[in-house]
Amino acid sequence: MKKIYILFFFIFSFNCFSQSNEKQIFLKDAETNLPIEDVSVLILKTKQLLLSNAEGKISFILNGTSNIQFSHPAYKSITVRSSALQKTDNIIYLKSNINDLDEIIVTKQHPQKILKSIVENSIKKLTVPARLKVYSREFFKMDGNYSNYNDGLLNFQIQGKEKKFKSDILIEQNRSFGVINDYLSSEVLGYNLNDLMQNYYNFKYLLPIILSSAKNEYEYVIKANKLNPDYNVMIVTPLEKTKNLKDDFKIIYDNKNKLILEVNTELSTQIISNSKEKKTLDSKNIYKSIFKANFKLDNSNYYLISSKEEIGFEKGIKDKKINIEVRNYFVTTYFTTHNFTFKPDEAFKGNTLYKKKNVIHTNYWDVSGFVATEEEQKIIDLMAAKSYK
Repeated sequence: MKKIYILFFFIFSFNCFSQSNEKQIFLKDAETNLPIEDVSVLILKTKQLLLSNAEGKISFILNGTSNIQFSHPAYKSITVRSSALQKTDNIIYLKSNINDLDEIIVTKQHPQKILKSIVENSIKKLTVPARLKVYSREFFKMDGNYSNYNDGLLNFQIQGKEKKFKSDILIEQNRSFGVINDYLSSEVLGYNLNDLMQNYYNFKYLLPIILSSAKNEYEYVIKANKLNPDYNVMIVTPLEKTKNLKDDFKIIYDNKNKLILEVNTELSTQIISNSKEKKTLDSKNIYKSIFKANFKLDNSNYYLISSKEEIGFEKGIKDKKINIEVRNYFVTTYFTTHNFTFKPDEAFKGNTLYKKKNVIHTNYWDVSGFVATEEEQKIIDLMAAKSYK
């Protein structure tokens, strides 16, 4: 009976696939011809959200035709009709705004005060309650070698308001490959899924530069965008006299609606070289920290569409030092203001998908809006091969 079911599923999947219109698109910079990462793509017919990877690639299956919107804070947004995509592999060029960010804006208010008011307004305007259907992908590396990979299709049901956000997580499917040593604590096993959405919706990563004391520790500069006068870019960098580890910040915001569109933070390389932090065996010595989050204003809805986090640190465990690196991606593939009804015990209570038993019904990783790069796919295949030995 099982063999008949598998055969039926294969035939059904093949027929559905053959009747669909599979497309691949590569997003490139019109001037440099280089791939553009983190382009948000909306299929208007199905409301599916996609995100371009580091190769500028997106892949999707569409029955019929639809308008497709391409947007990125640093590029001019365009809309394309799917019927114009005649090839299986298509290239779309976007015009960059970056070269037009050369005018520094002088304001009566201190830029930090402006940023604080924009953060407060962004928190208030986030659409809640809402459900974000998210594709999560995470790589784990120990002492320079990839040792685990996991991904999953999750529904974050967000409730609450203004700094009191709460999210319930319902997992549709997930898979985990590789081996995690038992002596590693939950502290180093990836990012805590139960904290992430609350952190994003409270813009926790901007807290260090909106504190009153930050005026004496950072320099703030606002630059204008000539191609889109509604968008501004704020650059915040730690002063050279600062010795403790601090980040460089870049925030792109909609000045007309007073909403944050993109947040970028990265551990300042200059501060790392000047740092005098004590590096004891039992301390967590961070040498890399990168964070990026994108938010979307879609008519009256404002919500998270993607995030990327990377951290690298040296940790003393069992009388030796181990290098740990974790890279995590979140991509919202569908947004709705309608939540599921579920029982309390159906919500996911764990911190990470690493140790959760695999639940695979479909090849969700191929249709969840975020294609793995060739390099990433090799890592995933390697982890899968090790798990099945």
